Amino acid sequence: MGDTDLQEPSLLILVSSQLVQPQHGPWQTRMRKISNHGSLRVAKVAYPLGLCVGLFIYVAYIKWHRATATQAFFSITRAAPGTRWGQQAHSPQGTAADGHEVFYGIMFDAGSTGTRVHVFQFARPPRETPTLTHETFKALKPGLSAYADDVEKSAQGIQELLDVAKQDIPFDFWKATPLVLKATAGLRLLPGEKAQKLLQKVKEVFKASPFLVGDDCVSIMNGTDEGVSAWITVNFLTGSLKTPGGSSVGMLDLGGGSTQIAFLPRVEGTLQASPPGYLTALRMFNRTYKLYSYSYLGLGLMSARLAILGGVEGQPAKDGKELVSPCLSPSFKGEWEHAEVTYRVSGQKAVASLHELCAARVSEVLRNRVHRTEEVKHVDFYAFSYYYDLAAGVGLIDAEKGGSLVVGDFEIAAKYVCRTLETQPQSSPFACMDLTYVSLLLQEFGFPRSKVLKLTRKIDNVETSWALGAIFHYIDSLNRQKSPAS
Repeated sequence: MGDTDLQEPSLLILVSSQLVQPQHGPWQTRMRKISNHGSLRVAKVAYPLGLCVGLFIYVAYIKWHRATATQAFFSITRAAPGTRWGQQAHSPQGTAADGHEVFYGIMFDAGSTGTRVHVFQFARPPRETPTLTHETFKALKPGLSAYADDVEKSAQGIQELLDVAKQDIPFDFWKATPLVLKATAGLRLLPGEKAQKLLQKVKEVFKASPFLVGDDCVSIMNGTDEGVSAWITVNFLTGSLKTPGGSSVGMLDLGGGSTQIAFLPRVEGTLQASPPGYLTALRMFNRTYKLYSYSYLGLGLMSARLAILGGVEGQPAKDGKELVSPCLSPSFKGEWEHAEVTYRVSGQKAVASLHELCAARVSEVLRNRVHRTEEVKHVDFYAFSYYYDLAAGVGLIDAEKGGSLVVGDFEIAAKYVCRTLETQPQSSPFACMDLTYVSLLLQEFGFPRSKVLKLTRKIDNVETSWALGAIFHYIDSLNRQKSPAS
């Protein structure tokens, strides 16, 4: 069983021997007194009796200890491949005092700007949908893609994040807790061979860990799955998944390398008009959802910046040429780093308003790149990541609590910031560009200027990232593999 099991018998023998040895104190004094009166029979009986009692206690303890340890071991190993929701641990520690079954999941989010670990604790009331009871989160920079030319260095950060999971999850649950890493746009933009070497290194570190690791534990997440996972997260946290046929909410996510949109269509025309690859079937909690979900690689905020500047992803400017943009202050000159490449950038002399020139350039970048759907006008949407950061940065929402705004607010903010940049260069030289881009991107999706969006980082104090939805989906898939009939 382990080092502890081998050491405990010797410890107990020592305790047993102490039970039968004379002790200094009143008992010893009394024995001497009896012996001095010639009654040695008591001593002759007491010593063998003490030995028998000690031996009996020792044998009983060993039997109890081995039985308990064996039961705990088999309860964990039976659960390890993944049974039904909430049944990953059948030991006493796997059930809360209120009868809810407790289990864990670990999801690594390997993004373009950093690697993050999410450690989720779940509880499932009998015959109900699981609930999230706790989340531990830690992030490290830079992203995995930064180690493309030195793969070995990536292991240290991964191990540091694994240690966070070890500290957060009780030992008895380790073997039953699935461990997964999914990489997003940062690795999708790398050459295939470099990306695979990084993933292989992560897999080696994972395999050496004590957690439940499958053959598919490390992968590059395609954009559709990223959008679907984020949709699961927000609808789980808002309670929409608990009621079959109930209303659901849509999801907008703006990352550094890609942007996603996902919602559950209710209009047949949306399903019929959707291009190939925009619809996906999702199986969760024994129900099937047909989602509109798509990820636009290259239209994340950082990649869009590069495109607006006229640069090419992953390539330095030709001959070190300066990238000139109408979206920057006319007096601005500086350097900007993206995907480990540094570019020299500058503004250009304005012949019209900065916002008009910038909007024209952004429209060129977005032309024929985004599919528009009418139904988004009638669906409630949550927006995350850079949508949130940009809105908070210009005071459209509370930086800590988030809030709601209308799509047109981004355009109003863009016009104000761009006008200010014409005469007063700010500490955020890309603010005019970024706000103009987001404003036009949302309109390209089909959102009218009057459409209300909810911007938040957390719902019920839980991060609104795709990681929660992804680990949910992963565990649910494991369960269906073990129980196809369900």
